[in-house]
Amino acid sequence: MSTQSSAIVQRLWNYCTVLRDDGLSYGDYVEQLTYLLFLKMDDERRKIGDPSTIPTPYS
Repeated sequence: MSTQSSAIVQRLWNYCTVLRDDGLSYGDYVEQLTYLLFLKMDDERRKIGDPSTIPTPYS
């Protein structure tokens, strides 16, 4: 695993720990992290010139 991939995985686990410590169940924090990853992927795609998949009123 590359250094960048390891950093992303570590950051994701840190978010899991924070959400779990705040009282969210496993299913709840998986849902929240999935949403955050979706938003991050959309942001990265827009940076390279691809159109956003999020409708304009919600972006």
